[in-house]
Amino acid sequence: MAQIIDGKALSAQVLQQVASDVALLKDEHGIVPTLAVVLVGEDPASQVYVRNKIKRAREVGIGSKEYLLDANTTQNELAQLIDALNDDAQVHGILVQLPLPDQLDEDAVIASIHPDKDVDGFHPLNVGALAAGRDTLVPCTPQGCMIMLHQAHPDLSGKHAVVVGRSNIVGKPMAMLLLQANCTVTIVHSRTRDIESLCRHADIVIAAAGRRELIDADWIKPGATVIDVGINAIEIEGKRKLVGDVAFEAVSQVAGAISPVPGGVGPMTIACLLLNTTRAVTRQLSVEHGAMAANG
Repeated sequence: MAQIIDGKALSAQVLQQVASDVALLKDEHGIVPTLAVVLVGEDPASQVYVRNKIKRAREVGIGSKEYLLDANTTQNELAQLIDALNDDAQVHGILVQLPLPDQLDEDAVIASIHPDKDVDGFHPLNVGALAAGRDTLVPCTPQGCMIMLHQAHPDLSGKHAVVVGRSNIVGKPMAMLLLQANCTVTIVHSRTRDIESLCRHADIVIAAAGRRELIDADWIKPGATVIDVGINAIEIEGKRKLVGDVAFEAVSQVAGAISPVPGGVGPMTIACLLLNTTRAVTRQLSVEHGAMAANG
């Protein structure tokens, strides 16, 4: 039976560190790290995510500002709000909850957030910095996955990792982080031939395909580590249940370590969002100090 990589327990450790960082920023700089959360429309899942993020932020001492916009909000109206938040020195992180209504251009919205306030790590400049191996704000889910992997493997160097899925939010940044950790990385996707064979040779499998219980036991090398990013709602005997992209019961009999759904990557994603908020403050302070020195 595989070791369970407990995302709830690990996220509690990360949040403890965030609370310590928040206290330090308050004591040394008089700053209360503040996250602005923008929700457009009334998507039920997005509302739940936003509530959870704000709840956790308050628990660790991070301030929050909520902006709940009508589903018919125009591109210009949203752009004006983001411009105002970019210019607000009391706001250190900006999160626009995705997905957005169809009339809004997500790429344009993401690009309009100042890179130093981009706590999701989606801005093109932050994406490029990650690809170049520079210090930057990193997407929260891949960052959480890395913390979970290090729980099972303090040293990832030389391991073969297969990332199932090539999204901009998880798959691609996940591959970049694994490369930085000196893994050999293979990305597989819907057009890849013989995915099962590629996964079967991996020391690490990151499942981020968005297809429920896609990965079965015969995809996994005995002793491999499996991180399940998928969250899929299904109904069993009239009851709603969340399952991942991995057939958990079967794979846990083969894998050496595995993350569950729920209770795995999900809590880590929120914890890393708040970690990014304190890191955003630090980045903004270094810019201010650099400007002062240049003008000094």
